[in-house]
Amino acid sequence: MPNYRRRHHEWGCYFLTVVTNKRHPLFRDPHARELLKKAIQDTLATQPMTIHEMVLLPDHLHILCSLPEPKQDYSTRIRLIKKRFTRAWLAVGGREKTVSTSRQARGERGIWQRRFYEYTVKSQADYRSHVVYMHMNPVKHGLADCPLDWPWSTFHRHVQQGTLPHDWRGPIDLPGAGEYDQEIVP
Repeated sequence: MPNYRRRHHEWGCYFLTVVTNKRHPLFRDPHARELLKKAIQDTLATQPMTIHEMVLLPDHLHILCSLPEPKQDYSTRIRLIKKRFTRAWLAVGGREKTVSTSRQARGERGIWQRRFYEYTVKSQADYRSHVVYMHMNPVKHGLADCPLDWPWSTFHRHVQQGTLPHDWRGPIDLPGAGEYDQEIVP
């Protein structure tokens, strides 16, 4: 069995992707979106992290985040979000996908893929490219014509703050990215 090692960088900035089991479009359901929001809020109340950017698509979630203290791990936060959401979803009668015998033996449910994707952001330019990727992701998947058309994204915060125009459709210098200079990974 492979030994998955996660990279933890003191006060690092991370790009995380969490996917539903078998890419089931679970988050088309407004109730599922509300339960996920609550699971995230409840997790951050006990395991804080700063979410810089986030976008929720029907079958996956992208988060660009940093941790407030050294040696705290994002894996625990993702595990808790998944666990809290799964319990709440099943408690209200939500359905799950079938899982393999090996997953059943481990007590895993059919809501999420087993693992998640993580990437350590290495520079300002890297940070900006991930912000662009996230905001353009609904467009890439054919879910919206432009980032403004997708309601489950922090893109709207940028528009409200005036840091991005409402008709933005691609890469530009994003304000605030300079604060990650100290987090450049060698």
